[in-house]
Formats: sequence, C-alpha cells, structure tokens
Amino acid sequence: MTSVLNVDTIADKAGTGPVGLTKQEAAKAWMKFNASSGTPSINDSLNFSSFTDEATGNHTISFSSSFGNANYAFLTGASVVGTDGRVAYNSNDAPATGSFRIVTANSSFSATDCTHCSVAFLGDLA
Repeated sequence: MTSVLNVDTIADKAGTGPVGLTKQEAAKAWMKFNASSGTPSINDSLNFSSFTDEATGNHTISFSSSFGNANYAFLTGASVVGTDGRVAYNSNDAPATGSFRIVTANSSFSATDCTHCSVAFLGDLA
C-alpha cells in the first residue's frame, strides 16, 4: 500500500521556523548573480552571507552556515548574452568550509565578468 503526504508547510519541532537541512541530501547553498554590471549583484541565493568582487572575473562568496568539511561538491555555470561563451570554475584556492573562490572567464579562459553566473554546493553543514 502506498501513502501520500500532502502538506503546505513543514516547520521545526517547536513549530516556529523552517526545518534545518543538515544531513539530508539537498543543495545546502546556491547563488545566481550578475557580475557584468560594474557592481556585481546577487539575483537570488540560499545560505550566503557575503559576495566580494576581488577583481575582474574573480569573486569570493561566504556561506552563512559553514560546511562540516571542505569536501563538499560544487557546480558552476556562467554565460553572457550576445558574445562568446563563459565558464565558471573554482580558483586555485582550495575550497574552505566557510567560503569559496570562483573565477568566471571567456572561452579563452581569460578572467572576465559574466551576466548569468550560478553556483550550487552539496555536502554536510557543520
């Protein structure tokens, strides 16, 4: 026999807030941002406390809730409308539990800003 669970809201045990994702398999942080406007802007995000524009195509993002270790998985994507392709990747810095360095580049891998940049992170929070 199968069951169906239909709910509008799932709250914490006290009934006062959302359920915390700590050990479940789900994205623990994600961000969509635009870095091509001179002043980078975050379009939408989950679990980020700050976004720092280090230089053209180089950014540091800090998590609101740190990961339990630096072995989390990350996915990146980037594009710009109307010109050559863009890529996004981790900088040469090792991932840290509380922050992540991302580089966006053109198809020749020269650091450049992008219009549609996104990152997602999967792993266990601390």
